[in-house]
Amino acid sequence: MRTQILAEPELRPFPNTTSSTPIYDVYLCGADVDSLMGLLHLREFQTFKIFAASSIRRILSEENAMFRVLARANPPVQWFPIPLSSELRQETNGNSEISPELKVVAVPLGGEYPDYIGEKLRRELPAQEAVVGLAIEYRGKRLFMAPTLPGRNPEWKKWAESSDLVLIDGTFWSDDELVRLGRGKKTARAMGHLPLIGPGGLLDQYPRRAPGRKVLIHINNTNPILDEDSAEHRAVLASGFEIAYDGMEFSL
Repeated sequence: MRTQILAEPELRPFPNTTSSTPIYDVYLCGADVDSLMGLLHLREFQTFKIFAASSIRRILSEENAMFRVLARANPPVQWFPIPLSSELRQETNGNSEISPELKVVAVPLGGEYPDYIGEKLRRELPAQEAVVGLAIEYRGKRLFMAPTLPGRNPEWKKWAESSDLVLIDGTFWSDDELVRLGRGKKTARAMGHLPLIGPGGLLDQYPRRAPGRKVLIHINNTNPILDEDSAEHRAVLASGFEIAYDGMEFSL
């Protein structure tokens, strides 16, 4: 059998094994299926830690029995809470094994829980934990990451202004992108994504005085910015944004 070698050596299995990865910590920003399904596959290779809001753990343990396999892994997957941004003064994120140099807080972004979650559980879950960004601080540098940005809570702007690197939602170019292309019936905003253009779009809202690098991530395959010869691609570069690509690395 031929084994495919990953282009990024940092993600390859350890020497003399094909059943391991160097991934030990997983941080969750929400309960979207795309964010969660990889957990089931990853637990086949080794144990790992999941850092998430308490609501996400409840969803995985109560809403879908399939995810109970995470607790049956040997050893079982470990869960740790991420404090909301109001708890920034906390020295660590609740895990005594992590150096106090590393601080991770969840920034509420004002989104909604996915449709697959039942009404009863949805009513019990705190609204501020539905969609969060992550502010990660280490040795005086800060990364702010928001792969899903509904744009309803303006708090994200303060974090963008105070971060050295911002990885932010670039899913859709326009609000009607999927509808116009016949690929869906919902607008970008209805799906919880702030489009890049239009009144109140990301290019319009992003803080002008934010000094850090800003990189668009989570880009849908319908987004014309992926075409390097397009006017849309040139427009985001002219606005000071970078466009993420596979294997992209950052040094802070």
